[in-house]
Amino acid sequence: MTESNANSVRPGNGRLKLVLIMLVFLAPIVAAGILTLSDWQPQGHGNGQPIVPQRSLAGVRVDVNGTPWAWRDSEPRLTLVALPGPGCAARCVATLGLMRNARIVLNRNADRLRLLYLGTPPRDAADVMADYASGDDRSGAFDEFRPTEPDTVSAVLVESNATALAWYPAGFDPNGLRKDLQKVIR
Repeated sequence: MTESNANSVRPGNGRLKLVLIMLVFLAPIVAAGILTLSDWQPQGHGNGQPIVPQRSLAGVRVDVNGTPWAWRDSEPRLTLVALPGPGCAARCVATLGLMRNARIVLNRNADRLRLLYLGTPPRDAADVMADYASGDDRSGAFDEFRPTEPDTVSAVLVESNATALAWYPAGFDPNGLRKDLQKVIR
């Protein structure tokens, strides 16, 4: 066999490879189009309940030590609003501690989440409350999210643009909150 015969390529072999390469890149686009046309949507969901319709809290005044809370901070940071039920005691304080721990687990991104406690801070919880800013919601904007059961706490996650994103009702799983925060804050 001569050298020219060994290096020769069958006609059409290059076109077949080109078509196969194009199909590899085109297949995901076609699959996405079919899924979109069939109205299929991924069912990934968070652990909190979505607030529907979403609402802006930009006009809601919350006072922290006599100063209005800046929903839109100088840096893009989320706010986790803790809403205690009547008589925040041991179980409520324990949940507040787990909420604080969910922030700590964010490591270098912990500064991207602010903790806001709306109500009278519980007694004998100075170590937990040190990470929270305590304020008052005189407008009652959070009343529908506040629990009515004694010794409970609920939470509302507020986006950096002052949009209320999710509500975690009393008895929520703090591990679920931690997972949601890790998804949202990167």
